Amino acid sequence: MMETTDFKNAAELLELCSRHQWMISDVMKQRECDLSEIPMDQICHQMKHVLDIMKQSAAAPLRTPVKSMGGLIGGESRKLELHRNRGKSICGSVLGRGIACAMAVLEVNASMGVIVAAPTAGSAGIVPGLLLALQQEYHISDDRMVDALFNAGAVGYLAMRNATVAGAVGGCQAETGVAAAMAASAAVELMGGEPVQSLSAASTVLMNMLGLVCDPVGGLVEYPCQNRNASGVANALIAAEIALSGIRQLIPFDEMLDTMYQVGKRIPYELRETALGGCAASPSGCRFCH
Repeated sequence: MMETTDFKNAAELLELCSRHQWMISDVMKQRECDLSEIPMDQICHQMKHVLDIMKQSAAAPLRTPVKSMGGLIGGESRKLELHRNRGKSICGSVLGRGIACAMAVLEVNASMGVIVAAPTAGSAGIVPGLLLALQQEYHISDDRMVDALFNAGAVGYLAMRNATVAGAVGGCQAETGVAAAMAASAAVELMGGEPVQSLSAASTVLMNMLGLVCDPVGGLVEYPCQNRNASGVANALIAAEIALSGIRQLIPFDEMLDTMYQVGKRIPYELRETALGGCAASPSGCRFCH
């Protein structure tokens, strides 16, 4: 009987990495091949298409700003890019690029453009924001970027299987939190880290974003969603740096994922994508809640 490369949790994923001396991306690629019976080169080609869409959605608004359907956002990423190009950024090159790209993707999404839900449309800017910033800063090849996206996919798969990525179920910690966990894990592998460090970074992100509510103004995936994608990039970058430095994460990813899920179920209904609380219920926010 042929050995399966499927995994139900992070512990099984790490065991497969250890047994085969693979990175997380290797396990995920092989899993996709085994379950779909699609050749490896075709699987990678499909992920390259995902990467191309991410690049387009992260770059277009930096050149030509677009207004969202609800009118709450549009042009913010261009302002950040101009600010960085003038040498005025206080975030540094990677984070400065990352937050501009992340906010750009949300502008494309909110104006009905094409994006990659990673894992959701409302959190779609975080993974491309951080990974594309690293690619530009460190001149990383597209082939290695494809591997990083398979790593991110493994983390997203575990979150969808064992918890949730829906703001209506678990709050924004489940959307931008999981997206940032995906980005952090992928960034660690991209920068030479080990599988256990990738999942440590993912766990750190969920810890740092635990309890974040989902309170879209006007019920639209625009504001504060765009800002939270930028903060997700920052959280992911911090977690990746912590992991790559060798700092130990005391709570394994499986436990932190379950913790996030349990906390999410306890977040009040008003703070889970209903636009009935939080920023959406502020006096200024209420003006957009028709």
